Formats: sequence, structure tokens, C-alpha cells
Amino acid sequence: MFTKKHISPSVSVMVVDDDSDFRWVISNVLQEAGYTVTQARDGKEALSLMEKDIPDMLLLDYGLPEQNGLSVAEVMRLRLPMVPIIMISAYTDIKYVVKAMKIGIHDYIAKPVDNGVLLFTIQRVLEKINLEHEVKHLKNVVGDWSSIYKLMGNSDQIRKLADLLGAVAPTLFTVLIEGESGTGKELVARAIHDMSKVKEGPFVAVDCGAIPETLIESELFGHKKGAFTGAVNDKPGQFELANGGTLLLDEVGNLPYTAQQKLLRALQERCIQKLGAKKTQPIHVRAIAATNQTLEKDVESGRFRSDLYFRLKEFVVKVPPLRERKEDIPYLTKRFIEEVQVELKKNCEGISREAFDCMFSYHWPGNVRELRNVIRQAVLLCKENAFIKPDQLMFSANLVPSVTEQDPVFSLKPDNDNKPLKEIIKFFTDTLEKRLITQMIAKTKGNKSEAARRLEIDYKTLLRKIRIHGIGNGQLSDSASNGVRG
Repeated sequence: MFTKKHISPSVSVMVVDDDSDFRWVISNVLQEAGYTVTQARDGKEALSLMEKDIPDMLLLDYGLPEQNGLSVAEVMRLRLPMVPIIMISAYTDIKYVVKAMKIGIHDYIAKPVDNGVLLFTIQRVLEKINLEHEVKHLKNVVGDWSSIYKLMGNSDQIRKLADLLGAVAPTLFTVLIEGESGTGKELVARAIHDMSKVKEGPFVAVDCGAIPETLIESELFGHKKGAFTGAVNDKPGQFELANGGTLLLDEVGNLPYTAQQKLLRALQERCIQKLGAKKTQPIHVRAIAATNQTLEKDVESGRFRSDLYFRLKEFVVKVPPLRERKEDIPYLTKRFIEEVQVELKKNCEGISREAFDCMFSYHWPGNVRELRNVIRQAVLLCKENAFIKPDQLMFSANLVPSVTEQDPVFSLKPDNDNKPLKEIIKFFTDTLEKRLITQMIAKTKGNKSEAARRLEIDYKTLLRKIRIHGIGNGQLSDSASNGVRG
């Protein structure tokens, strides 16, 4: 017997079938069993819904209009490989079943659907998926480069990033990871390590900006007893601790100039010399450096050694900021909500449409780290079994989007020089109008009535401009009841 207590409150199922009566019946069965259910008429609508809200399970009909279920499943497996699919079909021919399994569909149910069989199949697939995840976690199998999708999202930018990591990880190249604070540079470094030839060795991360200048050489290379006042014992450095594995030099731009020469020598000669030691010792370390600033400027100013810079950047990986890959926000939001629910032992239904639109309008200066903090606070403030509301999103004060001299409003592209004045003015006006509306929606935490009042325009005009400029995909709504389920 299947009851709600058997089902995790966070498990969501999407039913994709062109028969509205069938969707209604199946949805009722699943809701009674404790699942959260969304519905889609066809593959196109399903993909559109999944851009905002990724379900835990997909029930997919074979006989869909225009594009059959197998074709839709192939697309789904490419875009969202982490979502398990159960195919439902009146066709029982073995060749269809075999083809479905080859695509990667987890199970197959024949119509007419027996409710008990349906619930049993869903539970069995979910248990299998959970078991696979537990095994991977226990074995620390992060070596599969698709794990980057699970950690960071599945946008085009992350797919390109995964391709780069898959190419460089098996080599011995020294990698320089560039990206703003909070973008996930250490996650990228760990992924490189876990796909490398030294993955069985240790992964050691050292924050070069957190070590006092007087201790930096001792911290990196170690020291011998009596090397300086207070050195009462031999101490291994971070290079020695990482021997046979990977050493991440985080915020490498903060290294004192005097330590940079020793670091260069260690990387080139693959040996270190402890403070107070008379001899060098060999080390076998895969070095990865990370920085949130442009090292070229430090090289030009003489603050950072050019030879060390070019030694570090054998291969450069740039981690995009969250504002440039907002399509990852739904996946990351869902992941963070699930994490904090377990920690707080609290059920949150998800995030309301207004709150979600507000998140899309925000520019996330703290990147993924800030998103995680905002979601953690929101779940804490959210009432039990309720949706997160805009006023529960604690964005950084005074960091809402603003117009700056770097915005396109203040800079013409070269090919604009020959355009008529009327077109140039329209370009300026549209860009500035979109930015100001986006900023006001963020300031009012998604309350468009209040945004219209502050902008001194009527509500319908604001909605029209939202659609014209595609703000929040042009689908902003004042109703918090249409929740984006996390």
C-alpha cells in the first residue's frame, strides 16, 4: 500500500500526455500518494516548463502529437540527463521497449495503466536512482565530468566549461582558473583533480590571501626545526601535503612578490626546499591556480612576476558569473532548497512566481555563493508547507542593479557610428528603460503594482513594457499562488 508517508515531500513528477483526461486521472493518483505533480500536453510544453522548474521524475507518453515520446526523451536526456524518465504507451511491442531502454529511459509501463503498478514502478526507479547517488558519493566518484552539471547547472556556459575540463584534466598542464568570487572556482579545481591521473592522491587547497606574509614560505614549503623563532618542530608545507595529488593555489594574485620566485622554481623544477633545510626534495604535484582578479594588470604594474604568470596559465579556464547564466538559477535553487530542508527538517513547497521573477531580475554580485545564502535564509523564514515569497529573499543591501558607465547605454559599438540619429536614440532609450524597470522590480521585490507607482506609469503600461523588453521572459505575474516548485 502506498501512502504519503512513503514519499519525500520534495519529490515532484511531471506527467506529459496529450490526453487531458488521462493527465487528470494520473495526477490525482500521484497527488494522493504524496507526490507534487505538474502537467504538460506535449514535449515542447514540457521543455518550456522544465526551464523554470526541473522535476525529479518524468512520466512520458509515447503517442505525443508532432513528436513522439522517444524523440522527446532523446532531447530530454541530452538537456537534463539527471531526470529519470518512465515511458507510458499502448504499444507493447518489444522493439519499442528495447529502443526506449537504449535511449536511457529507466522503465516502461503499458496502457491501460494499473495504479498500483504505476506507483510501484515510480518508487522502484526513485530508489534505484537514490542508491546510485549514494554509491557514487561513498566512492567519491566525481570523476565523471557530467558531475559538473549536478554541481553547477546545465546551461550552455556550463556545458562549454565541462568540455574544457574534460580536455585538460587528464594532462599535466598547470591550469589558471579565473572568475569572480562565489562562482565556484574551487568546485572546478576539484573536478579537474577528480578527472586527472592523480585523482587517487590528496587535493589540498590553500588561500594565498589568508596567510600572513611572514609565514607564506613556511606554509607553502614547510620548515625545519629551529629555522626561525617558534619553529620547535619540523613542519610539512602545503606542497608536501599535496604530494602525489593536486595543490590549489587560491587567490594566487595575493602572493607576496618575494614568495613568487620560490613558487616559480617549485613549479619548474618540481622540487621544494624547506626553510632551514640544506637540500631540496622532489615533489610530484599537479598545480592549479585561481584568481578573482585580472593578473595581467598586476604583471603590468610589476606586482606579479610575468614569468610566473605565464607558467601558471598553460591553460586558462574562465568560470562565468551567475548573471551571465541565469538559466542555471532554477536548478541551483531547487538543489539548495532540498539541502536546507534536510538540514532544518522543514518542508518548503518551493518558490512563488513573484519571488522567482525577482531572483531573475537581480544581478547576483555574490554569484552562486550569494544565491545559496539567499535560499538558505528564505527557507528558514518561509512558513512550513508554504511558498517562498519576495520579502523573504534577503538580497545584499544597496547592491540592486544600477546603471553604470560600463552599460551599453553609455557606449556605442563601432558599427553604430553610421546609423541614423533616430535609431541611436531608440537604442539608448530602450536599453535604459529596460534596465530601470528591471532595477525597480528588484527593489520592490517583484511587486509590479508598487514598481509602476514608483515609476509613475500605469500598471498596464508596465506589463506591456515588461513583455516588449522580455524582462523575466515576459511572464511576470502578480500571483504568488503560481509557484515555481523547488
